[in-house]
Amino acid sequence: MTVFTIGYEGLDIDAFISLLAEYGIDTVVDIRQLPLSRKRGFSKRALTSVLNLSGLEYVHMADLGCPKPVRDRYREDGSWRHYTEGFLKHLKVQEAAVAELSGLVSSSSCALLCYEADFNFCHRSMVANAVRDYCGAGVEHINAARVRTTSSALHQLAFA
Repeated sequence: MTVFTIGYEGLDIDAFISLLAEYGIDTVVDIRQLPLSRKRGFSKRALTSVLNLSGLEYVHMADLGCPKPVRDRYREDGSWRHYTEGFLKHLKVQEAAVAELSGLVSSSSCALLCYEADFNFCHRSMVANAVRDYCGAGVEHINAARVRTTSSALHQLAFA
């Protein structure tokens, strides 16, 4: 049993769906507190639709999103240490949500979704670790860098 994580930064919806298929993901668990995006295809309604059309399930778990005061402080001070402390404090009182997510992970191949490409600087890694600690699941972070690099190179060629 493994919990996967994925960030959609730098991906279009087609590359995102391809990565999910490559890793055998059945369920995308959106852990953004507010599942909105300026990026086409990644807001809740559009994402639910495209995932369902691809035979995948969408679950939104707002309780596992990063609270606005923690996000706002990070925007102000840029301190990852403060962000981590704030989010882990929030996560400690989300035991029911972590238990629910752990149950889902034990019955489906799940990927935790957020925007940030680098899991080292995203709350999804902390949520994945909480699931690991709760039920013993392995953690694997889907690295979309090769897709992003390819897309970026093509984009640069198209506009050169």
